[in-house]
Amino acid sequence: MLYQRSSQLFADAEKVIPGGVNSPVRAFKGVGGTPIFVKSAKGAYLIDEDGNRLIDYINSWGPMILGHAYEPVVNAITEKAKLGTSFGMPTQLETQIAELAVSMVPNIDKIRFVNSGTEACMSAVRLARGYTKRDKIIKFAGCYHGHSDSFLIQAGSGALTFGTPNSPGVTEGTAKDTLLATFNDLQNVADIVHFNKETIAAIIIEPVAGNMGCIPPAAGFLQGLRQLCTKNGILLIFDEVMTGFRLAKGGAQELYNIKADIVTFGKVIGGGLPVGAFAARAEIMDYLAPIGPVYQAGTLSGNPLAMAAGLAMLQALDADAAIFERLDQKTAYLEKGIREALSKNQVGFTVNRVGSMISVHFDKNPVTDLKTAANGDNESFKKFFHGLLQQGVYIAPSAYETWFITDALTYEDLDFTIRAIDEVAKIL
Repeated sequence: MLYQRSSQLFADAEKVIPGGVNSPVRAFKGVGGTPIFVKSAKGAYLIDEDGNRLIDYINSWGPMILGHAYEPVVNAITEKAKLGTSFGMPTQLETQIAELAVSMVPNIDKIRFVNSGTEACMSAVRLARGYTKRDKIIKFAGCYHGHSDSFLIQAGSGALTFGTPNSPGVTEGTAKDTLLATFNDLQNVADIVHFNKETIAAIIIEPVAGNMGCIPPAAGFLQGLRQLCTKNGILLIFDEVMTGFRLAKGGAQELYNIKADIVTFGKVIGGGLPVGAFAARAEIMDYLAPIGPVYQAGTLSGNPLAMAAGLAMLQALDADAAIFERLDQKTAYLEKGIREALSKNQVGFTVNRVGSMISVHFDKNPVTDLKTAANGDNESFKKFFHGLLQQGVYIAPSAYETWFITDALTYEDLDFTIRAIDEVAKIL
């Protein structure tokens, strides 16, 4: 495939945008080469600026759960735009999507909409600190909760790709209030809590990690966190920006039958537009301004276009009882094909999967946390990425990212992908 126009567009972008991109992982630093510029997308496919068609396995990093340019979402945005794009005033739409979200997700009474997953997680931590009157939080090495200062103490995903997990610009004071734990190591968390239990406001976690590849929680791990939090007056925050409305109608809380105290959302809840949200029981959410002391605001929060897109997406998921089973079956089919193709070609690998989130690690040992994720053979991943790209398959341009499956994928698309992986595996 030729990428002449993408190459020129990237050169133009570098002159006026830092690194030529508005989010670092797009720059292909982790895999080398020039990023692909997209012209359009429909269903399971991307069309780049050179006219190449690619089967898409990132789906805008998760929200395109029903495919690109999903007609009900596009129609909702179009019709709403005709009535105005932003008011800075309340609209009925905000209440409608809030009521639907609360009805779909267990253990939440109220929800507040913001503009991104970063903003949702930042606000959730502030709310937890205000509610508990404590300062410290625990986060897990390799879990990514956006680029707010509190979370860039040891981040996964883009920060790992660049090899600089501690970002300049984060103050020492902020770092001191963030305690780092090891994902899937309950004893490690218990030890941290033991020495800091009077000062910890919250534990924030991706219940299924998605920014060091897909890493499922070990048996009993989330339950153990819930017990630790309950015993010590700590709030448990589930960052469901990736897992919410994707792994189940009620997200990871439903899938694992664990009650979090605060839940954050993004991706799917916006239907492809910039939307985030955080939600909790009424007694916690009522600590927010204007009825409580914890301040949080946003001029574009609840933007009518974003609310229209999100409502159309959630309505479609709520009405389709079989959607999550179909997604699971398609991803399981892909997983089986990946395993067979790589095994046949004697490639050392591990595949992790939860529902429609999946990742391939080029290490035959189990991948359960940041340390084991970092053991993967990045040179093999680079060859894998570019080999698939040449075959017409687009996966995340980083070894530390999850693939997201869309229901728009057909089994013919999956078979094409598996054949492509078999071809690429021969050079690994």
